[in-house]
Amino acid sequence: MPKNPLTTILEANKFNRTNYNDRLRHLRIFLDFENQTYVLDRSLPKALPEWSTFEERFMFEKWHEDNRQVRNIVLASMTNDIQKQYDRHDDVQSIMLRMSQVYVVLVRHIRYAVSKAFFGANMIEWSSVQEHGVKILSLVEKLKDLKADLEKKSYIDEILQSLPPSKLFEK
Repeated sequence: MPKNPLTTILEANKFNRTNYNDRLRHLRIFLDFENQTYVLDRSLPKALPEWSTFEERFMFEKWHEDNRQVRNIVLASMTNDIQKQYDRHDDVQSIMLRMSQVYVVLVRHIRYAVSKAFFGANMIEWSSVQEHGVKILSLVEKLKDLKADLEKKSYIDEILQSLPPSKLFEK
């Protein structure tokens, strides 16, 4: 397979347990460019009947070749410790299924923890507004990265609620 210009996206954003959704989106973009997304969405055929046509045999072989290529791309775009957990899987769909079972839950837990920190954040009276602002903005960015679908007004309301009364009416 010739070098795909989108390969740099995969190389720059290796899967590291916390970026499953971003990783899957990048992989789908890459595979769509190569016309190989079908190996993620449909099961790999295990056997071909003896009476199959030339075209069916060709498609069967192409499917297996695409599966091998995509499997290697997926494995190569993981950190080494994660790669070792999945390198025994033969088909890419089983790798992706297992990853979704493990890491979608992890992302949900991370989103919960960040949401809890954001909604529970309160600035202590007489502490630095700047430090509090930096902390809150970093939590907002994390929530956006984790696809926590909050409206802009909700962020603003929560930030204002986190301030002590003495800071709300300062000039």
